Amino acid sequence: MRLAFEKLLISAARPCQPLAGEESAAVEVSVIFTSVEGTLAALRQAGMLADRLHARISLIVPQVVPYPLPLTSPPVLLDFNERRFRVLAGQSRVETTVRIYLCRDPLEMLTGALKPRSLVVVGGRNRWWPTREWALARRLRRAGHEVVFAAASL
Repeated sequence: MRLAFEKLLISAARPCQPLAGEESAAVEVSVIFTSVEGTLAALRQAGMLADRLHARISLIVPQVVPYPLPLTSPPVLLDFNERRFRVLAGQSRVETTVRIYLCRDPLEMLTGALKPRSLVVVGGRNRWWPTREWALARRLRRAGHEVVFAAASL
């Protein structure tokens, strides 16, 4: 796992305010990038949670690099992804940090990147069969994280 890009994007609506008596906001809501629609739903849900908890949002983007390539050369340019995720994070009303990780295995990367017992929001389509996003949420719950599944609209 290699952190390739980290950028703090402050929304004009409301930067994170600490609770009374606290030095800084201790709570962070992590949103895992799954798809554009799923991530937008997750960012909306995380925005509501972060607003109530006076927390920050961290958008975690696992970018898989195939084995023939070294981890230092992703298949998609980081500049392109930076612009793409700046637009996605701009949808949130809360201070948002975007972290792009270059990795081989996204689940292994997430277990290393997330703090223990993190509050995580995963977005995806709600189907009657288990989807890739639903399986990811279940695996993160088993790893000890508090996971909220945000259903994307059709």
